[in-house]
Amino acid sequence: MNLPLVAVVGRPNVGKSTFVNRIARANEAIVHEMRGVTRDRSYHEADWNGVRFRLVDTGGIEMNDDDAFQGAIRNQAFTATAEADAIIFLVDGKTGINADDDEVARILRRSDKPVFLAVNKLDNPSREEAVWEFYQLGLGDPWPISSIHGHGTGDLLDAVVEELRKVELPEDDDDEPAINIAIIGRPNAGKSSLTNCMVGSERSIVSDVAGTTRDAVDTTIVHDGTRYTIVDTAGLRRKSKIDEDVEYYGFVRAMRAIDRADVALLVIDSSIGLTDQDQKVAGYAAERGCALIIVLNKWDLAEGPDRKAEIRERIADRMTFVGYAPVVAISALTGKRVDKVWTAIDKAYAGYTQMLPTNRLNTWLGAIREEGHTVRKGKAVLRMKYVTQTGTCPPRLTFFVNRPDIVDDNYERFLENRLRKTFDLEGTPVQLRFKKKD
Repeated sequence: MNLPLVAVVGRPNVGKSTFVNRIARANEAIVHEMRGVTRDRSYHEADWNGVRFRLVDTGGIEMNDDDAFQGAIRNQAFTATAEADAIIFLVDGKTGINADDDEVARILRRSDKPVFLAVNKLDNPSREEAVWEFYQLGLGDPWPISSIHGHGTGDLLDAVVEELRKVELPEDDDDEPAINIAIIGRPNAGKSSLTNCMVGSERSIVSDVAGTTRDAVDTTIVHDGTRYTIVDTAGLRRKSKIDEDVEYYGFVRAMRAIDRADVALLVIDSSIGLTDQDQKVAGYAAERGCALIIVLNKWDLAEGPDRKAEIRERIADRMTFVGYAPVVAISALTGKRVDKVWTAIDKAYAGYTQMLPTNRLNTWLGAIREEGHTVRKGKAVLRMKYVTQTGTCPPRLTFFVNRPDIVDDNYERFLENRLRKTFDLEGTPVQLRFKKKD
């Protein structure tokens, strides 16, 4: 559904993410006292007086380039204003105007979009005289607010949605839900490069610095007629290695992205090869039951055919717990073979959502019964009566048997392997359940 867009911009630490969380009534944007926490732009749905819209949280704009990321952060913020139907320019009512506020105001004055100047951190509503100096920014009447306590935000939103009601949105004829794709992996594996390559624009900031992406960054696109929501996530490390609040929040957002993903792309740095941490990240996806594709990024940096064969063999040997996941070798930086990722996504999603016909399942089960392959415990012998699919996303099969208590892990693996030989389930986990039936 097409919704009007409101960009929230301002210099670092003025409270943009706190404001976005209050209006969206969620804790989706990372809030921290450290400056520069938000880097990429992130989108959040909101509703006010019956008007639905999307808020864009942006990184803090600074005009100097002392921070290695500042140029990219600035570009992300101004991209958001170019997309937006309305702009909320947030300033700090406690510290007053500084040079960056002046420069941003100068740029926004040239915009043809309605701009609302919100003076934040005025926790005492009676101190409205504190907004007087902000008139010199030349953006009309300032709106005194407190993002933390909510003072003044209602009046501001009344004015914003009044402008949004005038926006003519293009018709959205496609009500088809998007396929959710989470791009996961350890820091610096190339997740943001892959996101940008798949999206076709500089959606995420790319840097050689590990931990550049801190939040989960959503983008919805249409590729070959199918809608996808692609989520670039923060690099995942072991919890014991997370030593910063910001990194912890990024970890939590990444876990949430996996929770709602249909397909996860596990990005592995081929120049390093498979690591214990890659296995751990694969485990996160396996625990949450989403389809999985292993993406060997920077494949052009793996030295020679022997090294490439070694990487693939190690994956086959160490990743048997997600043996259903196909392996695709690419270079996100050059775009080489990224089309193979799209093909793997579509195939994995088809398996993840498919319903297997009951008659075919029971024909398959009948063949196993005829072979006599079963489980025995003392005098007890497992007898399987029939099987049916009881769920999708991922496929869940329920076997009705005489003694579910004697089914062991080895027999479950045997059944799953035989199932995959008969049915096309590449990329998706399968859940098997056993219920007693006399």
